[in-house]
Amino acid sequence: MRKFFAAAAAAFAALAISGCASVENAGPIEAPGVQVEYLEIVTPEVDVTCEILAAAHGISFGDPVPELGFARVATLAGGGRIGVRAPLRETEETVVRPYMLVEDIEAAAAVAEAAGGAIAVPPTEIPGQGTFAIYLLGGIQHGLWQR
Repeated sequence: MRKFFAAAAAAFAALAISGCASVENAGPIEAPGVQVEYLEIVTPEVDVTCEILAAAHGISFGDPVPELGFARVATLAGGGRIGVRAPLRETEETVVRPYMLVEDIEAAAAVAEAAGGAIAVPPTEIPGQGTFAIYLLGGIQHGLWQR
């Protein structure tokens, strides 16, 4: 799954930089160091989702973390994390949202916006966790994360 998100992020970056209309026109994609820092899963089935992921991938989830919307979090071998939480409000839809690790979240958000992304949540610090941002592009929610 990590390789899939890395390839998707690299494809987006290649499109944003080259202005290509499709991945086929972007040429070879190389993205060393691309990392999903946090994979957020919003579902009303938190416990079952954690059980399935734990059994399938040999990971374990901790107690809910208030700073992350009471997500139950598992740390992955490569340093990323998966957080599974319930919707925070009645109108919040279920979603799987990858947050790509970036060195400069302000610059990354600016690149996303310049490429046509709509900033849904501007860079926002979560004490003790890092800074995140969310942008929308093509009906998909994309996350950025800076440690």
